[in-house]
Amino acid sequence: MSKFAAKAISALFAVALGFLSTSTMANTDNDAIVERIQKVGSVCVEGDDCGGAAAPAAAAQARSGSEVYTASCSACHASGVLNAPKYGTSDWADRSAKGMETLLHSALNGFNAMPPRGTCASCSDDEIKAAVEYMVDSAK
Repeated sequence: MSKFAAKAISALFAVALGFLSTSTMANTDNDAIVERIQKVGSVCVEGDDCGGAAAPAAAAQARSGSEVYTASCSACHASGVLNAPKYGTSDWADRSAKGMETLLHSALNGFNAMPPRGTCASCSDDEIKAAVEYMVDSAK
């Protein structure tokens, strides 16, 4: 075999080997890309059949006015911090003259130094209303 033929065969072999390794890498790279962009979860919208997805937890039972007052309102209304009407005093009798709708609006939206919903951001409107009624009923 001539020197030229040996170099030609060697060059063809190198090209073929390079082609094979490149196509194998390309497949590996594509496979890796496909693996990296796979979805990691899914969203189940309430009301849709989600193939055995766990049902949403039942809503917790509403807290009573007393429970909400003790947990969230008493911090200010027990001692009258920043002129908050004190629980169990005539402060609430004076305020009840404004009507429950006005008191509830103030409790939900804030009034003077009291922020909206007082310190109970997780309370429902009904729980806030129950707490306001509880405090109004405490008036002496």
